[in-house]
Amino acid sequence: QVQLVESGGGLVQAGGSLRLSCAASGRTFSYSAMGWFRQTPGKEREFAAAISWGGGSVFYADSVKGRFTISRDNAKKEGYLQMNNLKPEDTAVYYCAATRKSSSQSADQYDYWGQGTQVTVSS
Repeated sequence: QVQLVESGGGLVQAGGSLRLSCAASGRTFSYSAMGWFRQTPGKEREFAAAISWGGGSVFYADSVKGRFTISRDNAKKEGYLQMNNLKPEDTAVYYCAATRKSSSQSADQYDYWGQGTQVTVSS
């Protein structure tokens, strides 16, 4: 009942920036927090950032803290991940997700996922 579509990925040099967007549709009123996860081949999907429904509570993985900023616009049903000072180790497929929890860092607690968008950071 909820569809999520990521966009904004691409190729960028180390130190550059990208802004990812997550457009939601369907019956999103049942969902609260949204999060961003990333995954590289051969590795588990890892948590990057999460934000509560009202945007008042955010959490970041240590690996991205201070460089990434998560936000949302509920009127537009969109979520965002501003990625600054990108590093080669940030290279991954990035996914947005929705959960009924107020906030969560666990992928198992997210019910809907986007298709993913590739972010590649060159050295």
